[in-house]
Amino acid sequence: MEEVLGELLLLVALSLIAAMYASVGHGGASGYLAVLSLTVYASNDPAWLKQHAWSLNLLVAGMAFIAYNKGGFFDSKLAIPFIIASIPAALIGGYMRINDDIYDTLLSITLVFAAWKLYTTKSRESEELFSNPPPVRIALIVGAIIGLLSGIIGVGGGIFLSPIILLFGWSDPKTTAGIAAVFIWVNSAAGLIGSSISGQNVLEFDVLIPFAIAVLIGGYLGSKFGSEKFSQKTVRNTLVSVMLIAVIRQILELFGLWI
Repeated sequence: MEEVLGELLLLVALSLIAAMYASVGHGGASGYLAVLSLTVYASNDPAWLKQHAWSLNLLVAGMAFIAYNKGGFFDSKLAIPFIIASIPAALIGGYMRINDDIYDTLLSITLVFAAWKLYTTKSRESEELFSNPPPVRIALIVGAIIGLLSGIIGVGGGIFLSPIILLFGWSDPKTTAGIAAVFIWVNSAAGLIGSSISGQNVLEFDVLIPFAIAVLIGGYLGSKFGSEKFSQKTVRNTLVSVMLIAVIRQILELFGLWI
């Protein structure tokens, strides 16, 4: 009974994470990894965690991109350099095999960064247009670095790309969400392919299918309604708490203190 209840709570958590991330054009991998690291799945190989997170990313980021693109919030000219450079880098990152302790450390750093961005980023309603795109060479460098990190860690890279675009005023928030969605999708696909090519194909479809149904529901609601139907602040703060708890757990396990 407890096992069934635990699985149901996990599915609800995944659905809520998908809803929140999809509302800002993200896939949710950092959130999925945070929640999974607090469950029995935490003991699985890093490749297992990465491949399942990427698979869920493909579903949620795909829906988010369709929604934002339909609304006219996508700039292909700005997105293409990031994407072109990120694909081979994410492929290489996904292909790489890394030590469990190194992966746990990188994941913890990523979760801290993601939690910080979620906590400090306020909802922005302005649709003010920005007209300061980066030089192509800068976009290529940024895309390659984020792509490589995404492949190594098991995320799509939106949690890194979006703040950079907004910080330098390269685009407005909604267009940034549309760009992040397709960026996450291609990075997740490349990372998944790279990981599979290296012989790390460990997807468990009996586990993935219920996960996928949960994030499809949440992703649809998030991409369609955004923050209008949810208390964005409450969900955001809850997710931040989950990420920080996951980081503490990773650190304790790293030093052999997790029971």
